[in-house]
Amino acid sequence: MDDPTLARLLREAEEHHGRYEPVGPPHHWSDWYAGYVVARQQGRTPDEAVADATLVIEGAPH
Repeated sequence: MDDPTLARLLREAEEHHGRYEPVGPPHHWSDWYAGYVVARQQGRTPDEAVADATLVIEGAPH
């Protein structure tokens, strides 16, 4: 992954995480971001990546 792609995905993750953080359980932001970025790298849509990142935090299998 190149720098511009990573920067774009991190900005996306920041935007989506901002909506999740107030309602999600206590967690470190980097865990959610990692789930989001990995999902996007695997071709998942932003909405699917949000769901995947949420599962990372909430411990559901994926």
